[in-house]
Amino acid sequence: MHELTPKEIVEALDRHIVGQHDAKRAVAIAIRNRWRRQQLPEELRKDVTPKNIIMIGPTGVGKTEIARRLAALVRAPFVKVEATKYTEVGYHGRDVESMIRDLVEASIRLIRDEERKRVETVALEKANNRLLDLLLPRNQAEETEESTSVETVGGTNPAEQQLLQSERNRRVRQKLKEKLEAGELEDRIVSLKVEQKLVPVQIFSNMGMENMDVDLQNMFEKIMPKDSKSREMKVKDARRILVEQEADNLIDKEALNEKAVQLAEESGIIFLDELDKICGPQSSSGPDVSRQGVQRDLLPVVEGTTVQTRYGSVRTEHVLFIAAGAFHVSKPSDLMPELQGRFPIRVELADLGREDFVRILKEPKHSLIRQYTELLATEGLRVDITADAIEALAELAHRVNRTTQNIGARRLHTLLEKLLEQPSFDASERKGESLTLDAAYVHDHLDKITSDEDLSRFIL
Repeated sequence: MHELTPKEIVEALDRHIVGQHDAKRAVAIAIRNRWRRQQLPEELRKDVTPKNIIMIGPTGVGKTEIARRLAALVRAPFVKVEATKYTEVGYHGRDVESMIRDLVEASIRLIRDEERKRVETVALEKANNRLLDLLLPRNQAEETEESTSVETVGGTNPAEQQLLQSERNRRVRQKLKEKLEAGELEDRIVSLKVEQKLVPVQIFSNMGMENMDVDLQNMFEKIMPKDSKSREMKVKDARRILVEQEADNLIDKEALNEKAVQLAEESGIIFLDELDKICGPQSSSGPDVSRQGVQRDLLPVVEGTTVQTRYGSVRTEHVLFIAAGAFHVSKPSDLMPELQGRFPIRVELADLGREDFVRILKEPKHSLIRQYTELLATEGLRVDITADAIEALAELAHRVNRTTQNIGARRLHTLLEKLLEQPSFDASERKGESLTLDAAYVHDHLDKITSDEDLSRFIL
């Protein structure tokens, strides 16, 4: 885990997300507390559990983005799940423990990428040697054909011929190696066998294999045949595949699995979205599959339990859960008391106003304005969006959110797509041109839609 202070974490999040300082502070403290826990004595460390967080706020204000950016910042395995896709045990749907299996898979990918970088130099060398083996036969045949007459005239004996041929092959291989390293053979075609492992997911139900016994999953993977296909491809494409194969051969898979499980247990982050959709009073007319049942099944996972995965047992006591919801109809106090107690930190994210929209359009490292202008620049069309145009867009987004459904910052996407619809369509025919979008341009193209409430409900 990176040793970032809460202040450094908030500053890093500010580069991508506008506002919501309280939520950023809460997650920054939670991450720092993980590092602090690692500094404690072993006996005390096991009793210190993470303080899970509930983010309360309307859609499009940055709840998911804060959690996703946070996980990327600290290189932690991250999974985003929607509470509504889980159903009570015994009913059709996904069981809540599947989120832990997904978390371990994310952890496996993180550790595998790190291990591949560690062995990248050796893997590249081995991959280049295999490429030479694929390239050499054709060149070797050409060398042999050219040298046959010379060897016959010289009257050398078979042993000397073999030595001469071996020396020629060595020289040819060295020349090929030099050309390969210089990038002169990147477009040469080679034939490479690629293994494709077949997984028998399709013969089971819609739930796939997640509820099958772990040993049974491994057994199926071992007995199912591996399909090897010979594919014609360029050297540069073959190298990428060979490097991955060689890197995987150099990695200790058992050690990788152990590291991944440990990383998931100690640093995993699960973002549980739409928590308010499973919130509400208990149904009196029968089993309430979508609410109370999911909460009951979710409780032991959040409290701390052991989940069996294909990579080993995973304990969930120290996984950080960040829940989120709009809570328009329900409220956090409608959750089961036991579940409420497992989310002691609650932060409210503010609704976005006009000034926030202006900052969102301009300030983030990869702001929306930059994204759209760079996209059109690939076609040679230079687009300049003036400051007054940004102000006008922000005002329109704020107004439409107040008069129709409030979707937060996502409204800016709908407005910009509508505003740049014609330039995006014509960009390939306007190479070398420049287009300036000012406030007048914005009002000309969007006022008619935004002023008509019924029309904006359908189009924006």
